[in-house]
Amino acid sequence: MTETAPRDLNGRTIVMSGGSRGIGLAILVAAARRGANAVILAKTDQPDPRLPGTVHTAVAEIEQAGGKAVAVVGDVRVEEDVDRAVATAVETFGGIDIVVNNASALNLSGTADLTPKRYDLLQSINSRGTYLLTRAALGELKASDDAQVLTLSPPINLDPKWLGVFPPYMLSKYGMTLLTLGWAHEFAGDGIRANCLWPRTTIATAAVVNLLGGEQVGARARTPEIVADAAMAVFTDPACPTGRTFIDDDVLAAHGVTDLARYGASPDNDIDFFVEGTDPADLPV
Repeated sequence: MTETAPRDLNGRTIVMSGGSRGIGLAILVAAARRGANAVILAKTDQPDPRLPGTVHTAVAEIEQAGGKAVAVVGDVRVEEDVDRAVATAVETFGGIDIVVNNASALNLSGTADLTPKRYDLLQSINSRGTYLLTRAALGELKASDDAQVLTLSPPINLDPKWLGVFPPYMLSKYGMTLLTLGWAHEFAGDGIRANCLWPRTTIATAAVVNLLGGEQVGARARTPEIVADAAMAVFTDPACPTGRTFIDDDVLAAHGVTDLARYGASPDNDIDFFVEGTDPADLPV
């Protein structure tokens, strides 16, 4: 695809892992406002009192924003469920243009404290789930005239302070990033571009509030819309970037957006994991 080709999400189909709430849902709602379709693969068939929203309420919110959406109740760890999500996209919308690897498990335990079962869960949802969904969608991505993979994972930061703070979680997230950067090269000849996106600060999602310290942490976080708007900028960038690990506010700045007040930006925002210049001891864990 050349740089002069139209950059438009109208009629494009996104398949996302997770997305019932938080950053994933914000991305799909923002894309819906631009006319995109969505297929959401998530386990949230029934509401959880700790985490509001299901895959069905997400579909309703996307459709209210002007898009079309289908819920696929399933688990990104299960190959048959992933294949079903891909098949649903093909049957409903005729193909797939964008895969968003959004589903992720968070566990900040050290090696001695993390059970093997929890270790396997981290790897199977994060890096393996990213592999399964992208692999299953490859045929459809190759048929698209603007195929993209976007993975919500961090830049590779080999500073010992990050390598040593919670290695199992670090491995699962870096695995997502390394796979995505590898695909940018492996499938460049097929017209598939692949990038990663990560927030500079913590984001005010239910998971962050519940797992990282409650409402006080949420008050120092930015809203999911900052990541969503950065994702829209990556999706529609006429330069067609690939093989990049983007930070949300860097993307927005490159597209002329420097006033971040509407996202809850302030000097008190907590910087997110793996971001350069952050000391893990200062993070809300």
